Amino acid sequence: MLSVNELEDKLIDLAFAEDIGDGDHTTLCCIPEDAMGKSKLLIKEKGILAGVEVAKEVFRRFDPTLVVDVKIGDGACVEPGDVAMVVTGKVRSLLQTERLMLNIMQRMSGIATTTNRYVKKLEGTGTRVLDTRKTTPGMRMLEKQAVKIGGGCNHRIGLFDMILLKDNHVDFCGGISNAINRCHEYLKEKGLDLKIEIEVRNFDELREVLACGGVDRIMLDNFSVADTKVAVEMVSGKYEVESSGGITFDTIRQYAECGVDFVSVGALTHSVKCLDMSFKAC
Repeated sequence: MLSVNELEDKLIDLAFAEDIGDGDHTTLCCIPEDAMGKSKLLIKEKGILAGVEVAKEVFRRFDPTLVVDVKIGDGACVEPGDVAMVVTGKVRSLLQTERLMLNIMQRMSGIATTTNRYVKKLEGTGTRVLDTRKTTPGMRMLEKQAVKIGGGCNHRIGLFDMILLKDNHVDFCGGISNAINRCHEYLKEKGLDLKIEIEVRNFDELREVLACGGVDRIMLDNFSVADTKVAVEMVSGKYEVESSGGITFDTIRQYAECGVDFVSVGALTHSVKCLDMSFKAC
């Protein structure tokens, strides 16, 4: 399995390949090879900055001679007019790295900003905001990093680092107990130590999980606020409880106040608005 850094490197290489192809002919035709200059990353919208460290790697991988002067780091609250960094070096390199750097930083900052809004909404409840696997293909590591920068928690990175028995698993497996039992047999056979979470859709399934045991967390899928409160009382602290499905910014605190440990929000990554910024000559 590739490490986080290896995945990041592959993403950057692929992004340059799809953008530059056999050459940035616009830049090559009008900018002399030895022309030097500097550009600033200008913030145009209030939010949480994310992606600074990734941007530094984008510049380094394309042209190690570029000098990056970071003014504002990851996780900082930024306002319109702020300058997050100034990059000095070959003008050709500045122009060819501009779009990839902006694509990454705008999206990561948008995710961090959205996540931070949800986190602040839950202040004082003890409930944590989780992301999901509803991410942009190839950009998952960066998007989940942005969630953490915004104050949220990563649920699981992929299918490999946690067991999550969803409704389809349960249905194909023939029920709650079958799914949990087969899960334990598999983990024992493979010598794996992974946390187990199971999704329940109603109180009957919740009762079956409580009777069977053998899990670390129970996900309440599309439960109403009233039903969530009852479910938390039924679990009575024996397992972690996560609310998921149909939860919005306006309703998330109501779920948190039921006493759940986590609320997962797909909107952190699947439909986020990018934070507006630009990379301008200075």
